[in-house]
Amino acid sequence: MQESTHKLSIKEKIGYSMGDAAANFVWRSGFFIPVFYTDTFGLAAAHAAILILIVRLSDGITDIIMGSIADRTETRQGKFRPWILWSTPFLALFLALIFTTPDFSYNGKLIYAFIIYFCLTLAYTANNVPYGALMGTMTDSVKERASLSSFRFIGAFTGGLLVMTSMPEMVKYFGKGDEALGYQRTMLIFAALLMVFLFITYKTTVERIKPPAQINGSFWTEMKDLFSNLPVILIPVFGISIFIISLAQTTWPSDYKYAALIFMLLSFVYTVYLRNRIIRRPRETLTNTQKDLADLLTNQPWLILLGVGIMFGLFTVVRPSAASYYFTYYLQRPDLTGFYFLITLIASLAAAVATGWLSNKFSKRNLMVAAFTWGSVFNGAIYFVPQENVNLMLALATVGEFFAGMMPVLFFSMMGDTVDYSEWKNHRRATGLIFSAGTFINKTGHGFAGAMVLIVLAIYGYDAKVESTITDSVPGMVLLMTGIPVVIGIIGIIFTLLYPLGDKKMKQIENDLIVRRQQLNAE
Repeated sequence: MQESTHKLSIKEKIGYSMGDAAANFVWRSGFFIPVFYTDTFGLAAAHAAILILIVRLSDGITDIIMGSIADRTETRQGKFRPWILWSTPFLALFLALIFTTPDFSYNGKLIYAFIIYFCLTLAYTANNVPYGALMGTMTDSVKERASLSSFRFIGAFTGGLLVMTSMPEMVKYFGKGDEALGYQRTMLIFAALLMVFLFITYKTTVERIKPPAQINGSFWTEMKDLFSNLPVILIPVFGISIFIISLAQTTWPSDYKYAALIFMLLSFVYTVYLRNRIIRRPRETLTNTQKDLADLLTNQPWLILLGVGIMFGLFTVVRPSAASYYFTYYLQRPDLTGFYFLITLIASLAAAVATGWLSNKFSKRNLMVAAFTWGSVFNGAIYFVPQENVNLMLALATVGEFFAGMMPVLFFSMMGDTVDYSEWKNHRRATGLIFSAGTFINKTGHGFAGAMVLIVLAIYGYDAKVESTITDSVPGMVLLMTGIPVVIGIIGIIFTLLYPLGDKKMKQIENDLIVRRQQLNAE
């Protein structure tokens, strides 16, 4: 059995983890965007939900494009590391601007929010897609990649812990009664830290795995080809988004919502048609981009993992996005919001550490099933806790979050396995495209989760300026923290049980690829 020689030092693993700590300054602060938009910025819940969905849909296009661009980037520093350096200043700038409240009219604020949110997601994509793909080029060892994934998410949850536990108090301290000013000054500090952390990642990491040469033609030819083939991935997301937007429009007739549902179902049918048309064409007639997509669309483990990614994105974002509303209006304890984030993120951090060890003893698939199962059980149990028993609620939430914290570690490690599977099966390795498409689906799940919170509140009639609507919306807040995660978890279990890459199969793939690369190097 051949063994990988690409062992990673602790310094490099820690340096890589700093990148996700920085990314979580953006990602975790996004949990505050719904409540910031409705209660501080002044947007209606339905408008904020639609804004988030539209931006997330565009995010899908930029994710796929960025993955393709990264795969085609060639510099002395590598394919992916330069993008981390180049995108960092823009990411810091828009992180500060998204929590800035300008003195505009309502429509002016809506336009400003859309433009800045779009630019933030664009900068995040340019930074985070190459960052995620970088893992696939740092080592070819499955075990080292699992270890690196654990370090990555230790960094992620450490960054998230800093943001989510300190942000409410920092807003209060710097704002001195003016929340808009408090948010702005707080995010300036996080933007500065983000730049420092990402520079450390750039300086301490090395790209070692050079994918087989496979890119021909000019950049613009490749981009034209990419755009012509993007619909096969984006159409079903667009269909889902239209249906969700219809749910946000509480004044629309029910006929419109049924029409949106039919449109969503037809979008899935059309996607299957487009997929079959690409994969049935003779291989020699396909362009490079079509070959990448054909490899992607015939990669069964990757396709199944997309469903897992959407579900884990929903599961891990719905609850924290709804937490500020839940603690403020249901429990009447807004002072506990920061503490809730503290204990649940500590649980997530413990999960990130434990998952690396557990994945050496159990298969990733079985661990993901366990994570969805027990995460659903403990979060669902919160529904039956009396309102005054806050301690029990916090205890159940903490245990539930431990299992939820396992999900991202397992997901991205499994995503790396699907890259190896694609190279093993097709003799091609489109690392950036596979990771970017997977990241897009995960981010789409997060976007749907943020929109779901606002849509449920809109359905219940929530308006931060009208006390009676807040009271009427409390059952929806409870549902977002309990019942909805259970449904998401059950669907996640079903998808995970279908995932075919077990430990035995991955050992075979790892060994075959090492032998193949050694043979290529010897030629």
